[in-house]
Amino acid sequence: MTDADLDALDRAVVNAFQGGFPVVERPFEPAAEALRSRGIDVDAAGLCERVADLDERGVLTRFGALINAEEIGGNATLVALHAPEERYEEIAEQVNAHREVAHNYERDHPHLNMWFVVSVADEAEIDRVLAEIEEETGQQTYNLPKEREFRVEAKFHVDGPVEDGDVDLSYLGPQPDPEEGPLTPRERDLVLAIQDGFPITETPYADVAADLGVEVEWVLETVRRFNAEGKIRRVGVIPNHYALGYSENGMTVWDVPDDAIDDVGPAVAALPFVTHCYRRPRHPGVWPYNLFGMVHGRSEEECAERVETVRETVAEHVDVPDDGWDTLFSTRILKKTGIRLDERAAANTETEAGAAPTDATE
Repeated sequence: MTDADLDALDRAVVNAFQGGFPVVERPFEPAAEALRSRGIDVDAAGLCERVADLDERGVLTRFGALINAEEIGGNATLVALHAPEERYEEIAEQVNAHREVAHNYERDHPHLNMWFVVSVADEAEIDRVLAEIEEETGQQTYNLPKEREFRVEAKFHVDGPVEDGDVDLSYLGPQPDPEEGPLTPRERDLVLAIQDGFPITETPYADVAADLGVEVEWVLETVRRFNAEGKIRRVGVIPNHYALGYSENGMTVWDVPDDAIDDVGPAVAALPFVTHCYRRPRHPGVWPYNLFGMVHGRSEEECAERVETVRETVAEHVDVPDDGWDTLFSTRILKKTGIRLDERAAANTETEAGAAPTDATE
C-alpha cells in the first residue's frame, strides 16, 4: 500500500478529517456535507463506508479519538541506551520483554542506538524499570523525560482534495466546560472503550454508549469535554503514515542555550512538517542536546530538506555549530505496542470515597 493506491475520495478523507470530526449522534452527515461543499460528491453512508474501507486496507490505524495519555494519568518517558553491535538483538529482546516498554526503535547514532518509551501508572516505577534493564543488559540507560511540550501534531497529508486539511467541525455538538479532578469510574471505562477507535458506523457514539450501558448524550458531552480538557487531542481518522508513503523519519536534536529555548522551541514547533517537539534534559559528556524536533518525509531527499529547514529556523535565533545538532534517523522498529492506558487510567480514577488512589496497586 502506498499513497498511489488512493483515489480522490480517499485523499479527501485523509486530508480533511485528521481532526475536527463532529461529535454529534450522526457525525457522517455533516462530515459528508463539508466534503460536498468542497466539490467531493459523497453522502453520509458512502463516507462511512469509505472510512471503513481505508481502515480495513491499513491506510488508517483507527478512526476515533487520539487520547493524550499524559492527561489520563500515570507517566511516560523517553530512554536511550547503547547496545553493542554483537549484542544488539539480545539487548533488544531484554528491553522489549518489559511490558512497560511501549515503543522501541533502532536509530543511527554512533553511541545511543536504541531508543524506547517507558509508560507506567506511577512515575516512581520508571526508576525500577530502568534499574532492571540496566541490570539485565549491563548497559547504562539515559532517561530523557519531557520537560516541556512545544507540539504534538502528527498529521500526514497527501496530494489531492482538501490538501490543507482545513475541515474543522468540532464546533458541532455539546460545548461543556472543562472540569478538574480524577476520572470517574464511568469516564475510565469510556477511555478504555475508545482508546483503540470508535466503531465505524453511522452512529459511532451511540454504539459506544450502548456497549457501556450509558446514554449517548453523556458520551457526546464527555468526549467533547475531554477534548476541551486536553485528555483527547482530536477526533477523526488516524492515518498509518507508512501507508501514505511517509517512510522516512528523523529525530533532529539541538543544543540550545537554556535562556533561548523558549523562543527556539515554538519556532521549530510552528513548522508544519514537525510532528513532535519537546524540551528534554541533557546528559553531560554523553548527550548534549535539549531540544527535540521530529520530522517525517516521503523520501530521504524530502526528509533532508525538512531537516535543513529546521536548521535554518534554529539558526534564526541562535548560532548552530556543526557539533551543536544532529539527526537520528529511525532504521528499524523493534517494538510498537502503544501506550497501556488501562493501568494509567485506573491510577487516576476516583475511589468510592471520591479520591484517586495514591498507589497504582490500590
